[in-house]
Amino acid sequence: MDDIERPVGPLADAPAFGSDVAAATLRSLEIPYVALTPGASFRGLHDSLVNHLGNERPQMLLCLHEEHAVAIAHGFAKVTGRAMAVALHANVGLLNATMAIFNAWCDRMPVLVLGATGPVDAAKRRPWIDWLHTARDQGAMVRPYVKWDDQPASAAAAQEALLRGAWIAETAPRGPVYINLDAGMQEEALASPCPEIDPRRFRPAATPAATPEALAQAAELLLAAKRPVVLAGRASRRVEAWNNRVALAERLRARVITDLKVGAAFPTDHPLHTGAPGIYLVPEAVETLVAADVVLSLDWVDLGGTLAAAFGAPAPAATIIHASLDHTLANGWSMDHQAHPPVDLLLPADPDRVVAGLVEGVRPCGSDPMAQPASEPGVRPAGSDPAPTSGEKKRTAAIQVDDLAQALRSAVGARQVCLAHLPLSWHGAAWPFRHPLDYIGSDGGAGIGAGPGLAVGAALALKGSGRLPAAVCGDGDFLMGATALWTAVHYRIPLLLVVANNRSFFNDEVHQERMARRRGRPVANKWIGQRITDPDIDIAGLARAQGAVAFGPVVEPEDLPQCLASAIEAVGAGKVAVVDVRVEPGYTPAMTASLTRSAG
Repeated sequence: MDDIERPVGPLADAPAFGSDVAAATLRSLEIPYVALTPGASFRGLHDSLVNHLGNERPQMLLCLHEEHAVAIAHGFAKVTGRAMAVALHANVGLLNATMAIFNAWCDRMPVLVLGATGPVDAAKRRPWIDWLHTARDQGAMVRPYVKWDDQPASAAAAQEALLRGAWIAETAPRGPVYINLDAGMQEEALASPCPEIDPRRFRPAATPAATPEALAQAAELLLAAKRPVVLAGRASRRVEAWNNRVALAERLRARVITDLKVGAAFPTDHPLHTGAPGIYLVPEAVETLVAADVVLSLDWVDLGGTLAAAFGAPAPAATIIHASLDHTLANGWSMDHQAHPPVDLLLPADPDRVVAGLVEGVRPCGSDPMAQPASEPGVRPAGSDPAPTSGEKKRTAAIQVDDLAQALRSAVGARQVCLAHLPLSWHGAAWPFRHPLDYIGSDGGAGIGAGPGLAVGAALALKGSGRLPAAVCGDGDFLMGATALWTAVHYRIPLLLVVANNRSFFNDEVHQERMARRRGRPVANKWIGQRITDPDIDIAGLARAQGAVAFGPVVEPEDLPQCLASAIEAVGAGKVAVVDVRVEPGYTPAMTASLTRSAG
């Protein structure tokens, strides 16, 4: 990417305008990229990034829609844990981006969102357009789902806001922040230079830790447990933290449950891992959870709902230990904090630090956890690769999502892969996770259309790592976010994107079927207003139109291996490859059962 979009001519040496100070501050914060869809409200900042900084450190990433810009930053954060910046044009660009900001908020991922507004000083506004692009309180549009927002009125205030915003975004619990830059401030000449700053002094470490007394109490409860269970939820991509979780489970001989809403947190083919990860708990996981006497939740998403689903209305008899800071983000606008769970011991700290402390306080188990009898519920031999069990498998000519998963896994072979996105129809047993980057989780806020942008951001973060970035998106998700691919092609970001194309908004077909059964109405009508057919959309054509290498539609199972092999070869050559696979609609039993319950 170093040779793409480089400016000519001499660069401005010293900051001379408010936007120059903002741009220089981004560089001092080591922000690598600014994803943006251009807009006049931040034309000052745009000029500073190009003609003062030379479009490097940070480099601009041109996007075709503001949602994609935020989704790319979100995907980058999911891999790195670091914030990159996004620039949004006035109120209209922010309105376009709100869904993606909400996704990052629900996913607890840091993003530095830079807004802009027409001059706050009305006397400086151009006729018509500057008035349209000025809002009284622009931050109010996203304030319920960002950690912090500000609208600095001077260059010095902008410098401070960026320092504070980056620190807040990356401090646990992480999340997006919004800083709105007044166009008048951006374009105003500096009366005097802003002092140079050392950003390290303005970003103190602020990762909360549990008290020694609380850690000791948690260790005592876990050591005394006969059937401890760990719910491994939100976690970092750090290998050291991954290894600590494995060590803790082995020392306690604790069963571990994971899910697909968040990134990989524990090896799913470890003998202590119970059931296949999914959006909802599979029966084996429920059985293990119900039998537990102590449950350690590591920032588990929807702990209250999970316990209610497993135990029913009464509070569980098991002792619940909850390591999380998520309660500090709860507000009255969004219900993303989920149901209020019963908790006997709260460890208000970063879960990675909690696990590190518990590993120090828990003696190694005397017996080999790998030798745990496979007859115990939910336990299977180490290294075994379970076959998907998503219902009665009927071998037909049609491609099932499980077929796609098996073919993709076979095609990648021994390569290290990062699954950057998976569809709702994915069965967790299809692909074991053995590293924190094997899978980075879902979109956070269930905002359809995020998949392609998240995949591009993850691929950007993984570029040069040797790990193959691969995403499997549903057709609806892909079609809403398809133009995110142009950014990947333009900036030479290799990526494999497979579309599990059932030509339907199938999730809602399931809901309509349940509604019809509940009301005694014709189930045969469930497809109306749902099917993406007549005409079928040329997904491969959409990808080719943006410069990607594309294959499909793949209809026959026997054609899958060669198409996937060719696509992977293209990605290895630095290309973006898209494979359109026509799949039969269907969900795993746990997903179908949950939708059945939700529909009554």
